[in-house]
Amino acid sequence: MAKSHHSLTIFFIFIVATTGNKHGYKKEKLSHFHLYWHDVASGKNPTSAKIVTVPSRNNSAAPFGTVFMNDNTLTEGSELSSKFIGRGQGLLASAAQNEIGLLMVMNFAFETGKYNGSTISILGRNTIFSKVREMPIVGGSELFRFARGYVQARTYKFDLLSGDATVEYDIYVMHF
Repeated sequence: MAKSHHSLTIFFIFIVATTGNKHGYKKEKLSHFHLYWHDVASGKNPTSAKIVTVPSRNNSAAPFGTVFMNDNTLTEGSELSSKFIGRGQGLLASAAQNEIGLLMVMNFAFETGKYNGSTISILGRNTIFSKVREMPIVGGSELFRFARGYVQARTYKFDLLSGDATVEYDIYVMHF
């Protein structure tokens, strides 16, 4: 019986030791990305749509309870015509009653280069009129499995009449 128990223990240790790298997990590393998120609310092909509208008690563009769905372009440079990186897909919901404070639930889906097919997931409070906003990275897929980190967002350009915006993102992500 003791020999059987000993063999089972050795077998278990062997399985754990040999499967740890089966999925390609290596030493955890920090990656930094710099990109631009283009939120187009105007024109024939908007990438942002208001999907829930509530009666406004003030003149706010995003009164409490308003929800926007996004499928925004991510680019390397500040112009929409610059090198395409992927899509920013998710939603922004107005979650503050006395200021513009949005709940941001967003996946950055990379569609080119080394990270093609990988995503990072962002979930946090986005006070869009603050100079710098910081939101956590709560996960990811493919090369960003078990991802964690944060993003810093800065409004690069905002057109008050059209609602179009370009936001600069610095992304710091820990991954394997």
